[in-house]
Amino acid sequence: MKTKSFIIMTAITLNGFVQAANPLLEKYNTVHGTIPFDKIKTEHYLPAFEEAMKVHDAEIEAIVSNPKPATFENTMEALERSGALLNKVSTPFFNLLGAETNDEMQEIAQKVSPLLSEHSNAIQLNDKLFQRVKSVYEGKDKLKLSPEQSMLLQKTFDSFAENGANLSETDKATYKALTKELSMLTLKFGQNTLKETNKWSLLITQKQQLAGLPQDVIDMLALNAKKLNKEGWLLNLKATTYVPVMKYADNRDLRRELYIAYSSRNLQGGEFDNIENIRQIANLRLQIAKLLGHKSYADHSLVHRMAENKTNVYALLDKLLDAYKPTAEKEYAELQEFANQHGAYFQVQSWDWSYYSEKLKAQKFHLTDEMLKPYFELENVKKGVFGLATKLYGIRFIKNISIPVYHPEVEAFDVVDEKGKFVAVLYTDFHPRDGKRAGAWMSEFKGQRIDGKVDSRPHITIVMNFTRPTETVPALLTFDELTTFLHEFGHSLHGMLTKCQYESLSGTSVYRDFVELPSQVMENWGPEKAFLDGFAVHYKTGEKIPEELVKKIKDAENFNTANFCLRQLSFGILDMAWHSIEIPYTGDVIKMEKEAMHKTQILPVINEVAMSPTFNHIFAGGYAAGYYSYKWAEVLDADAFSVFAKNGIFDKKTANSFRRNILERGGTEHPMTLYKRFRGQEPSIDALLIRTGIK
Repeated sequence: MKTKSFIIMTAITLNGFVQAANPLLEKYNTVHGTIPFDKIKTEHYLPAFEEAMKVHDAEIEAIVSNPKPATFENTMEALERSGALLNKVSTPFFNLLGAETNDEMQEIAQKVSPLLSEHSNAIQLNDKLFQRVKSVYEGKDKLKLSPEQSMLLQKTFDSFAENGANLSETDKATYKALTKELSMLTLKFGQNTLKETNKWSLLITQKQQLAGLPQDVIDMLALNAKKLNKEGWLLNLKATTYVPVMKYADNRDLRRELYIAYSSRNLQGGEFDNIENIRQIANLRLQIAKLLGHKSYADHSLVHRMAENKTNVYALLDKLLDAYKPTAEKEYAELQEFANQHGAYFQVQSWDWSYYSEKLKAQKFHLTDEMLKPYFELENVKKGVFGLATKLYGIRFIKNISIPVYHPEVEAFDVVDEKGKFVAVLYTDFHPRDGKRAGAWMSEFKGQRIDGKVDSRPHITIVMNFTRPTETVPALLTFDELTTFLHEFGHSLHGMLTKCQYESLSGTSVYRDFVELPSQVMENWGPEKAFLDGFAVHYKTGEKIPEELVKKIKDAENFNTANFCLRQLSFGILDMAWHSIEIPYTGDVIKMEKEAMHKTQILPVINEVAMSPTFNHIFAGGYAAGYYSYKWAEVLDADAFSVFAKNGIFDKKTANSFRRNILERGGTEHPMTLYKRFRGQEPSIDALLIRTGIK
């Protein structure tokens, strides 16, 4: 229930005293009404949350106590508009909790999460409110609603029905308790992962132990040590250290040490252990699902997914497993033979995979990350990615230093169309920090909606963890990092180009297994010569990326693709295993994981490591019973890009159709309806199998 701005007094009287104005509760007098990060302090959040919840309660009470019969306007649209102030407070807080957190923020999160859970439950379980919604819903056939209005009505009714509105008073009390506890545990899970990652480090004092690492990585490790007034090279578990060590370090013992440290986080006991949290989260979700009439949480969650049910999810995962596993086994056998030929008289283990894969790729395709990185200097890549959006959709990105940002490294851009009309604000945040969680993501500080006749445009953010520049070398990206940039930028286009009436349906507010289509389809441009030619120049010489190198990127596109597919399938299968349980799980968490992932495993199983204790996507994020969506959307994106490939990768007509039918429409209609409107037919798995060389 996100909605339009709500202005309250700039000073709050409390116990006879006047408090200083809270910028979170004021109207933002900034460029485009952006968040005044330069004025907001940590201590502003909790009182702002408390006040915003009071305001929201009053808005709900006004709807409930309306003496007039329930109508679409006085109930559905009023409910949609309610909670604007709370959303205004929540978006900066929770975005910064992931991108720029600290102990104070995490303490506030622990206080406010149960309050927000109680607040949400009080609305969802308000019987008088539900009866008004139900009254409008039951009379919908007599209303002349647009497709978007019909979707808002359906989505709102379903939200109440599927979040306990039909429960007895006793069961409602149980539901409230379960969801409150669940909100605390998911928060704790994510905080534990960040803290455990940050606490580990390894100081190397003998440079020969770093043999094989690129010089820019060695410089970065030296800079890590220098910042802490230490002599040597300081390793940590951030991706910018972990990935290059796994790929390049000749020291096998070092690779193993880092791998075990990274892959055994949060499972070895101590204050940040997540093992019991996993059991409790999975069991709480099961209890909630059963309370709502479902056998498992997956059954509950998949009702509003393109996949619809567990049978269809497993059908896709099994079909992909059958298609890719034989090739994955051949890839492993080839790598083992290669390693043996190069003096490795042992079975290739998980900490060897990336190291020998990089060397095999170099031998087969004469291509390495280090050959490509000089052509992918971050500033040039930004120009290239932004330029791609200009070619496809006519939008331009203009840096605006007047927009406040939450960290000096963050940049803000005005996004405008061909005529210079304002489209959105885009924030970019590229490098790792101790206060930033791992990975890459897109989010919004403000969603898009129509206020009367005014199109209130969105404020979008993309966050990454790319290698920092050193004292001598600018930030140079790997090809994988370029792909990650394209992926998150695709999400941002979905958020920026949306044109919807209601914020709760705009942008990325779509089915979980549809939301990855706009992001994953953008990855397809990465290896295309016509795209790379537009920005990829050597950061020292200015030389354009050689055609021969681009051809090698294309030739190597499917290198070890089957093993990568199996890795993703293993995560999807693990997610489904945890959320398909029909009785509470009290057993061994690691054993459960090993059994679930067994059929996807090609490399030897390592008993002392596990994925589940750091699986933030499903235990701290929104992908519970939904991680399969990456593969589901991959089928969609391969099928969708085949149209671009046929018509030309910069074809305006195709891009306009994708924009009009997918990017602009948000969740205003069923995603298959939108997809077929673009594609003319339902997607086929064939395009994915062909793209990855399986078929």
